[in-house]
Amino acid sequence: MRPESSRPIGVFDSGVGGLTVLKALMERLPNESTVYLGDTARVPYGTKSAEVVRRYSLRNAEFLLARDVKLLVVACNTASSVALPSLAERLGVPVVGVIEPGARAAAASSRSGRIGVIGTPGTIRSGAYRRALEAARPGVEVKAKSCPLFVPLAEEGWTEGEVPTLIARTYLEGLRHDRIDTLVLGCTHYPLLRAVISEAVGGQVALIDSAEATAVAVEEALRAQGLLASEGEATHQLSVTDVPDRFAEVGARFLGRPILHAEQVDMP
Repeated sequence: MRPESSRPIGVFDSGVGGLTVLKALMERLPNESTVYLGDTARVPYGTKSAEVVRRYSLRNAEFLLARDVKLLVVACNTASSVALPSLAERLGVPVVGVIEPGARAAAASSRSGRIGVIGTPGTIRSGAYRRALEAARPGVEVKAKSCPLFVPLAEEGWTEGEVPTLIARTYLEGLRHDRIDTLVLGCTHYPLLRAVISEAVGGQVALIDSAEATAVAVEEALRAQGLLASEGEATHQLSVTDVPDRFAEVGARFLGRPILHAEQVDMP
């Protein structure tokens, strides 16, 4: 029987976006093995109801628990915003979402207390970032904006040039006028558009990538539980619920390295 610390970290997302979180985990915790599930058959989550997202999230978690994971990362902002409490209640392993780590990082970064948040309609509608920011820094002024077109732009590789620049300016003009000094990239796709987002809001605005903050939170949680892996060869398994070839093609941009294989799995 293998020691608990050698068990993998489980990560799930509605599709490829969570690979930015996986990339951050692999860079910060190179000794840790991972199992990633992209629910590509049901993507996107950002336009679905909270009840449906909670149901899908529980199924994803059950799949990963069956792979003997020692900690679960909800790498989807939408799922983190509506499903994290129910997952934390039901599961027997630590659960880390992407919202609270990103909010804490933003609250610590901001000088003025005026913080912007961009995300999918579901994430923004939930108000989860606003609540997390207000808890981390009482009195903070939060300006939120949904930017749904950023997701297909990132997946198609349209991350620079006239089209994404125009869309970013259209979405983010109001945040620029609000004089925010910190902006949370509240969707795992958005780091791929960092350059055009920064240009649209102004280079003086600090951009907070929740993926990096989440990796720090995972390291802290594993350390607190005595579950950090010792030195050894880490393995990384990728699973999807549909179109593995498309996932591998698009996902390579998010992971920053080629994806040679993604297993297709059936989900009820």
